[in-house]
Amino acid sequence: MPVFHNNTPPDVNVAYYEVSGAPISLPYHRRDYFKIWIIIGESKLHFADRTVQISKDQPAIIFSNPLVPYSFETEDENRCGYWCVFTEQFLKTGERTESLQESPLFRVGGDNVFFPDKEQLITFRGLFDRMVAEAASEYVYKYDIIRNYIQLITHEAMKMQPALNGARHRNANERIASLFIELLERQFPIESPQRTLALRRAGDYAAALSIHVNHLNFAVKEVTGKSTTTHITDRLLNEAKALLKHTDWSIADIGYSLGFEYPNHFNNFFKKNVGMTPLGVRK
Repeated sequence: MPVFHNNTPPDVNVAYYEVSGAPISLPYHRRDYFKIWIIIGESKLHFADRTVQISKDQPAIIFSNPLVPYSFETEDENRCGYWCVFTEQFLKTGERTESLQESPLFRVGGDNVFFPDKEQLITFRGLFDRMVAEAASEYVYKYDIIRNYIQLITHEAMKMQPALNGARHRNANERIASLFIELLERQFPIESPQRTLALRRAGDYAAALSIHVNHLNFAVKEVTGKSTTTHITDRLLNEAKALLKHTDWSIADIGYSLGFEYPNHFNNFFKKNVGMTPLGVRK
C-alpha cells in the first residue's frame, strides 16, 4: 500500500508507494507543483513531443515542471516508487534564491528524465527513504531537512549531466525570452474544447509583456536561436498532436481551441508544418 504523509504543510508532500492492481492511466494535463518522481516498473510517460519508456530493469527519476504537461500509464500490476511534490515557494529561503524555472532540471525544454545506474539508484532511494521518515517525524525543523534532501537529490541528478561552464548570468534579452517561454507554456495544456488560446501571435505576447514586438522578436531569436513565431508554431503543433492522440475531440474542436476559427485553416496549418492532415495523424 502507498505510504503517504499528509502531516506536511500544503506546499510539500513526499511518499513511497507500492501498488498491486490493474495498470492505470493518468490523463494528459499540467500539474500545479514541481515533482521529483522515481518510477520502478514497466511504464510510459507521455510529453507533448515525446514518449519515455521505463522498464523494470531501468527505473527512471523525473523532474517535473508545473508548466510542462504529461500523461502517465503503467503496464505492470505490481509497481513501486517514490514521489515528492512541492511548490517553488517551499524551496525559497530568501529573496536571492534562484527560481526553479532556471534550474537545468526543471527548466522548460531542459533534460528532466534520467536513468540512474544501480549505485545511483541506491543513492536516490536512500535520500527518498530519509525524506519519507523525516516527513513522518515530529521534529520541529523537519521541513528544513526535507528541503535539504530535495537539494541533494537535484545535485545528484545534475552530476549525471555534462558540467556547465561557469555561472549563468541573465541579461535583459534572456529575461524577456524566459518570460515569453513561460507565458507560452502557461497556456497549455488545453483542457476543454470550449477554452481557446488567449495569446496566439507574437504581437499578443509583446502586448502582454508591455514591449514592442520587434524587441520581443530580437530577444527571443538572440537567446534561443529560433524566432518567436517558430516557438509558437512548434508549441501549437505539439499540443495539436497531443490532443489528437489523447482526446476524442473533433478536429474542428481541436482547431478552435488552438485559435483557428475555421477547420480548414487548422488543417492547412497542420499539413503545411507536419506533412500530414490532422486526421492522418489521428489514424
